[in-house]
Parts: sequence; structure tokens; C-alpha cells
Amino acid sequence: METKTNVMRILTAHHVPYTSYSYIGTGALNGVDVARVLNQNPAQVFKTLVTVARSGNHYVFMIPVCAELDLKRAAASVGEKSIEMLKMRDLLGLTGYVHGGCSPIGMKKQFKTVADISARNFDTIIFSAGRIGYQVQVAPTDIEKIIPLSFSDVCVSRN
Repeated sequence: METKTNVMRILTAHHVPYTSYSYIGTGALNGVDVARVLNQNPAQVFKTLVTVARSGNHYVFMIPVCAELDLKRAAASVGEKSIEMLKMRDLLGLTGYVHGGCSPIGMKKQFKTVADISARNFDTIIFSAGRIGYQVQVAPTDIEKIIPLSFSDVCVSRN
């Protein structure tokens, strides 16, 4: 029996096509491991990061699992002077998701979300389906139909 996460239900309700993946029982511990066990390009598999600005506003960033968020670029992309990563202990209460199962879709409250510009290099990207062990593959243009999504160069320089 296929497990349907809340993210999958939301995608279905919005008539957004997606492919789901499970990596339960594979021993994958991080995003690069997940990409490997799913036999996918790590540049196409995205992690969801939640931040807080000095202003108190929260922002969500989607970046490749093989990349690192540049906090200065990320802050500039949302018009803030500075941001920092949200403390892990605050994640569940704020988003409804646990660390390792956080998705930009289906959070308790919708926050401004920015995907790294590299997402536009792919017809689809893969990201958390809202539960540890599950991923969904969706076209970035379809994600924009569900949440307010912008694109910006927010990763540490790729030179």
C-alpha cells in the first residue's frame, strides 16, 4: 500500500502531477544519501531550510542537497539585512514538520519561499514530501501554483 503524505494530497487537490519516492529502510541519513539511493542527480534534489530574519519574519529556502545556503544572498533575496537558520527545536511548532521531513508545501503557515535559481535548470525537482522517508518530484512551475515561490541565486558561490 502506497503511503500518501499531506504534501501528496495537496498536490493531488491542486491537480499537480508528481512522482513520489520512498527511501525508507535504505539507511540514507542526509540529502546527498537520499539522492544516491534514489539514483538521482544531487543538484536536482532539494532540501528545505527555514530561516528567521532579524525583523522576526520567517523565510523558506529550497536549495540543492549538495549546496550550502549563503545567508547574505538569502537575506538580500527577501529584502532583509540578515537572516539565520531557525533553531531545530522551533521547527515543528512553526511549520508542523520535523527536521529531515520539512517541505515547503503544507506548512502550518505559508512563508515567503525562495528556490535557488538552479531549480530552473531542471524540468522537475525532488524535495521532501513532508515526512521522513518520502520525496516528491514536481515541476518548479507547478510548485508556483500552490505556494508563492520566487527564484534567486542563494547558494554559496559555485566557482
